[in-house]
Amino acid sequence: MKDGASLINMARGAIVDTDALIEELNTGRIHAALDVTDPEPLPDSHPLWSAKNLIITPHIGGDSTAFEPRAKKMVELQLSRIAQGVGPINQVHGPGFNAKK
Repeated sequence: MKDGASLINMARGAIVDTDALIEELNTGRIHAALDVTDPEPLPDSHPLWSAKNLIITPHIGGDSTAFEPRAKKMVELQLSRIAQGVGPINQVHGPGFNAKK
């Protein structure tokens, strides 16, 4: 992977070489977001928990009939907040947005 690349896995945990991913993440060269892992659930002692540049979500990337209307409302709320200069809800990290005070 190129320096600065991001890996996003929402498919199956086993399609990623977890040991190689951890090694690369800890160099700081790449970033990753995982909604699935192998094994799942991850044991508390698993090295993914302490890997750098990683976001882990609890296998919530699925789809349902309720998803689209809920997602539209969430996006509308976030855009409205940003337009008002308030800032998005649940921003985890990143210097890309600075709300006006």
